[in-house]
Amino acid sequence: MNFEYSSDKIGDISLFLCKGDLIEKGQALQMLYEIDRFIEKKEIRFVLNLTDLKYMNSTGLNILINVLTKSRKAGGDVAIFGLSPKVKELLVITKLDHIFNIADSLEEAVKKLKND
Repeated sequence: MNFEYSSDKIGDISLFLCKGDLIEKGQALQMLYEIDRFIEKKEIRFVLNLTDLKYMNSTGLNILINVLTKSRKAGGDVAIFGLSPKVKELLVITKLDHIFNIADSLEEAVKKLKND
């Protein structure tokens, strides 16, 4: 399955719904471009909904790190939720579960970003 995403806004937080398999950087270039545009407009807080993300390899993980780095460098942050057991395991193995704001729901993810 290919990677797809859609974006929305919740106040000043940008929400990205990620779907499919994230295994190549080329699949996410449009999403990364959109995130860059938000950051240029000083919209620097993002929630990534990974509920429909079926599979992600190390390249996909690198894309998430890229989003996190761009946001934090601009003074913002990222929260993620809806992790499948495989994606959660990947974050634990790489110890990135301590780096990302991981939430159990959209509401919790938004709350984590508003407490910054």
